[in-house]
This record gives sequence, C-alpha cells and structure tokens, in this order.
Amino acid sequence: MRYRTFGRTGLRVSDLFLGTMTFGSDWGWGASPDECRKMLDVYADAGGNVIDTANRYTDGASERIVGELLQGRRDSFVLATKYTLSRDGQDPNAAGNHRKNLTLSLEASLRALRTDYLDIYWVHIWDPATPVEETMRALDDAVRAGKVLYIGISDTPAWVVSRANMLAELRGWTSFAGLQIPYNLTQREVERDLLPMAAALDLSVAAWSPLAAGILSGKFTRGDAGEATRTKRENVSGRDLTIAREVDAVADELGVSSSQVALAWTRAHQPGVHPIIGARKLDQLTDNLAAADLVLPAGAVSRLDAVSAIELGFPHDFIASTQEFVYGSAGALLAS
Repeated sequence: MRYRTFGRTGLRVSDLFLGTMTFGSDWGWGASPDECRKMLDVYADAGGNVIDTANRYTDGASERIVGELLQGRRDSFVLATKYTLSRDGQDPNAAGNHRKNLTLSLEASLRALRTDYLDIYWVHIWDPATPVEETMRALDDAVRAGKVLYIGISDTPAWVVSRANMLAELRGWTSFAGLQIPYNLTQREVERDLLPMAAALDLSVAAWSPLAAGILSGKFTRGDAGEATRTKRENVSGRDLTIAREVDAVADELGVSSSQVALAWTRAHQPGVHPIIGARKLDQLTDNLAAADLVLPAGAVSRLDAVSAIELGFPHDFIASTQEFVYGSAGALLAS
C-alpha cells in the first residue's frame, strides 16, 4: 500500500480507504462484529490506515463497532466520520450543517468512537438552508478546540465547495482538504465539474461506490449467481451491463478479478483519488485490497473509457468545439 498526503496537508493517507457502512447488521445486512474485526485487521496488515464511517451508518452501530475495534491502536489510524443526517427525525434541529447539529453530532460521534479527536470530519451532504459561512466557522472552531484535525465535504455541488474554501482562505479558517463523491465506470458525471475542481484546489478525493453497488464486480455478468441476483439484474440498465462485461473482459485478459479492474480504473486518470472499499465478507475485502498494486495498461484504460463515455454537456462540450473560432489557428500552438 502506498500513501499520499491528504489535500494540502501533511496527513498521510493510504491509496485505499476502508468504508464501514457494512459494519453491523442493524439495516438487515452487513457484517458481524467478529467479521468486522477480521476485515479491519487484514486491511491494517495490508498497510491501509483510513477508516471511514458516519454517525448514521447502520443506525450508529458502525461507529460503535469501529470504536471498540480501535481500542489500543486508535492513533495508528486516520479515523474519519461524518455529520449532517438527522439524529432525531422529529426534531428540525437534529439535522443539517448548522452549528447546533455539528456540535451535538460531533460529541456523540466522539463518545461512540471512544476517542477525544477525529482525524477527518466530513460534512455528509450539502444543506442549502445553512449558510456556508456558518458551517465553515463552526468546523474551524472544532479544529481550534482540538476535537477535529482536518475537514472534508461529501455530496455537494462544486460551486459550493469552491465558495466555502475561498471564504475559509480569506478569513483564516480551516479549509476543506478532501472531497467525497460517487465515482465509478457507470457513474462518471463528477468528471464534469467536481473532479476538475478537486484537481484545481488540490483536494483529495474519496470515491464511494467504486464498484457501482456490485455491478462492476461481475456478480451480474459471470455465471449463475442464483435467483436473487438474477432478479436484481433486471433493474440494472443495459448500458451498465455492457460496461460490466468490458470490465470482465479486461480482467480475464490480465488474470485479475473484475473488482480489481474497476477499482484500478478509478485511480487511472487523476492522482489523489482514493476508492473507498467496503465489504461484508473477508474474502471480498481481500480481493479488493489487491487492486492497490494493479496498474492498468493504457490500452485497457482506453477501452474502459470508451465503453463508459459520457457527454460533458454545456459549457464543456461547447467550449471544446469553439477553440479555433475563439483563439484562431494560433491557439493550437499553445502548449498545455
């Protein structure tokens, strides 16, 4: 496992993050505490050091299990959790990105995780009702209090993230160092604005659902996986199945698993993209961890890019199509 710094900070984070939405069975699926321990140990033995959870994952069981498993070795990990989601659906102030919910959510997470600080605190999703200035100042206060070391933001428009970091830099507050977004071969919309923004602002990218909820793992395209899987396959689009079959073909040629190919692709274009790998069983996690050492050949990347290509839309396609009109023939002589 290799490491990169987290955004514009000195924090070292591993290529692959361990997602813990599967820790606990309170949602009717997921891993038992014993299986979670095995997965965390294997991840750590492979060199992984980032544990990603959230206050609402498996109704809070995820944070509690992670807190228990990290006893005696907490400082060896980069521990990350999130806030925004409602702690009490009947209370209008129990959700959102305002100071009150941040403060109460943070204290609850610290108790559940059995720690007095978080390495990374993520805003879980954009809350348009809360001024971004309030969120950034409240996060900065948590950092100054020593309860949070670094901050990131998830599932938020690029213009909001850019504005938030601009305000933070102007006012001397802590800026976001990371961005968490869905990214995989079936879901490339983030390439329009969010990924270019992350590159421009030097934000690390935590990519959730890198296997597209299992579509890219081969479970819908390889062999007979049983009636339940066949039933779920009926809800998978033809485009997604075509992409999955190309992933399978590349995997077969390279002698690796489909999951490893899909995970490696998310890291093929932009440095600083960290797939969040999550599993319910140890063998699934072990297979995913092997993707850390897989570098796809250029030809394979091109094939996967082509089969999953999307239109960037306006203004990106328009700008690209008007280059000669805007800059004249001399524009082609400008080095990139």
